[in-house]
Amino acid sequence: MRPTDLLTVSEVARRSGVAPSALRYYEDQQLISAQRTAGNQRRYARTVLRRLAFIRAARSIGLSLDEIRTELDRLPRGRTPTKADWQRISRGWGERIEERIAALETLRDGLDSCIGCGCLSLQRCKTFNPDDTLADLVPDGAARWPAYLRATEAG
Repeated sequence: MRPTDLLTVSEVARRSGVAPSALRYYEDQQLISAQRTAGNQRRYARTVLRRLAFIRAARSIGLSLDEIRTELDRLPRGRTPTKADWQRISRGWGERIEERIAALETLRDGLDSCIGCGCLSLQRCKTFNPDDTLADLVPDGAARWPAYLRATEAG
């Protein structure tokens, strides 16, 4: 690979829209890789842009970094997803997108009457969640939200 085929952190950040700190994190998580110069500066192959686009698309539909890593690990070492890879992987995402749409519609339709958290701060909650009984069933808050919307932003 010629040195001109390598991109600096700032070039990758500018072209991909991914913050430099996220690039370092993705590298730590082994989602992308970089080479090091003699001065220990990171240099990325241009193909990292495709991997980052894949990561951003997968994150936008709610895949965790662990799920993304699993998909990328199925590829030969260091290879970026091809069009065929993308089609194979994304087939299973349709159901996930539909679940997300349904969850967001549920949230939208309930916003004016209840935030669904079981906080007892609204009059309606006293009717549907007296004494905060939902807290015993769903300890992560937003008990009336669909599970997808209760998911934490971990990995």
